[in-house]
Amino acid sequence: MSQARGGCPGLRLVVTRLAVSEESTMHDHRKLGRELGLFDTDPLIGAGLPYWLPDGAIVRHSLEEYVRGLERRAGYRHVHSPVLGKRELYEISGHWSHFRDDMYPPMDVGGEQLVLRPSLCPHHALIYRSRGRSYRELPLRIAELGGMYRAELSGVLGGLSRVRAIQLNDAHVFCTLDQAEDEAVAALAMIRQAYDTLGISPVRYRLSLAGAGGKYVAVAGGRAADILRSALDRSGLAYDAVEGEAAFYGPKIDVQIADGAGRESTLSTVQVDFHQPEQFGLEYVGADSAKHRPVMVHRSIIGSVERAVAQLVEVHGGAFPAWLAPVQLRLLPVSEAELPYAQEILDRCEHLRAEIALPGSLGARIRDGRLVPYQAVIGPQEAAAGQLSVRLRDGRRLDAQPAEAALASIEEAVKP
Repeated sequence: MSQARGGCPGLRLVVTRLAVSEESTMHDHRKLGRELGLFDTDPLIGAGLPYWLPDGAIVRHSLEEYVRGLERRAGYRHVHSPVLGKRELYEISGHWSHFRDDMYPPMDVGGEQLVLRPSLCPHHALIYRSRGRSYRELPLRIAELGGMYRAELSGVLGGLSRVRAIQLNDAHVFCTLDQAEDEAVAALAMIRQAYDTLGISPVRYRLSLAGAGGKYVAVAGGRAADILRSALDRSGLAYDAVEGEAAFYGPKIDVQIADGAGRESTLSTVQVDFHQPEQFGLEYVGADSAKHRPVMVHRSIIGSVERAVAQLVEVHGGAFPAWLAPVQLRLLPVSEAELPYAQEILDRCEHLRAEIALPGSLGARIRDGRLVPYQAVIGPQEAAAGQLSVRLRDGRRLDAQPAEAALASIEEAVKP
């Protein structure tokens, strides 16, 4: 039993990643995520529609805040857009003709047909064209952590890695043709930075190209592929070129990850799109005072939040980097007599997610908190001296020090 206090979920925190089992072992997030109380499902909600429990919500919100901060520092402006759109919107974008089998059926409302969106790009195209644009504004970077929906078949659903309601870290850069390659290179750099912080290693980079058949539109596919090839080369990244894996509107770079069973999936993407700017009539006024068509660069740094968390669970086995950990500091009073001092410490944890593990077997409580980055045993000596004796997740014990200094040290250590 414990008493908990939440700190600032958006605080940028990190600590050295320490595994609780062999470093090479990957865990099944579907089993471990439920055991850790991160997420669960219910038949009354439906397959592919997991709900987040309190500890899972902390991980999710911390991840979202990290990504928002990364995007803000890179010059992105955040927006919010509805998860519904008229069927006509997706007819214009091309999703209705090329992607309809993966979309939910339209809902008849007030004489109109509304559709749960399968992607965010049509909404962002409308945000771009909501006012006149000048070349001086470009590149215009629009980002959103927004919901989208895919009518996935029951047989392919699994835990958090394949779901029907998706929270996507999405963004669209509207730029000139000359700027598109630089924006793709910058997006790849952001992806690599995020992966380093998260402890995720891609298994490969894939240049996904259009294949034969009517699945793809024909607008500037070759030119877009050339831009992405050059971006990969400039970034020094080896890649595989694979036909038949492009988005219907253009080629893309897919950053591939693998789960513990070796199953590969896409987490992050960078795409160059000439099709939707044409479909929506997007324009900007150039230096020559004439109207020009922008290029639309789609990019997602961590892909869907659901799949990103699934990968983090499997990679870290629940021993998350401290900035993601649901509990960052666990206070262990040896007896009831130390509870008042433990509560005093808890009240001072304004910038840490901390909890008190109520008195009982000390060894059992330490084992129960083995995934917590920091545990502090509080005995009579620490309480009398106003100190904390901190244990790290790998079993190391730090020398006792004044509580204020210990808390300040932990707060500093968990910053990325």
